Amino acid sequence: MANREIIVNDRMQADYRYRLVAPAGRDFDPEFQPELTPAEMLHLGVFGGKYMTDCADEFPPSWFKGAKLAEGKRDKKLNFFGVDASNPLSTWRAKGWIHEDDPRGWFQWYCRYYRGRRMPHEDARQIKRWKAFRRHASQVRKHCDPGDPFCRPRQRQALLQWAYDSRVI
Repeated sequence: MANREIIVNDRMQADYRYRLVAPAGRDFDPEFQPELTPAEMLHLGVFGGKYMTDCADEFPPSWFKGAKLAEGKRDKKLNFFGVDASNPLSTWRAKGWIHEDDPRGWFQWYCRYYRGRRMPHEDARQIKRWKAFRRHASQVRKHCDPGDPFCRPRQRQALLQWAYDSRVI
């Protein structure tokens, strides 16, 4: 639903508002071609199941049906590859990777972008970061036999967390 206002009230944002100006899952920048939707990522198991546990009201309920979410602390066993491939949010903040509109980081930006929010400057920055992450897929291809999901599981998990489908590398 384009041109709809979303109001967010969760642990990290109070009364944050944005507009959906593009159709969900469409009208992406041509440079941005993610291989996985946010719902697929949540169903596969990303971020130890902890990333979206307090903000389900912001996103479609279908994203959370069958999603691997932690009830307490994050749990690497919920990740598709069963390994931890995340840096703490404090590291992301220290490196200047967090934009004030998306205090949870890249995946929050992607979820909102997927739904139809557009912020041209921030979108360009995040798409540039997403494209740079592709180098990890090249490393998996170079160092692993095709179809070997046990080779470089941490890199494969990180790729999943950036919407690259590392199961098929």
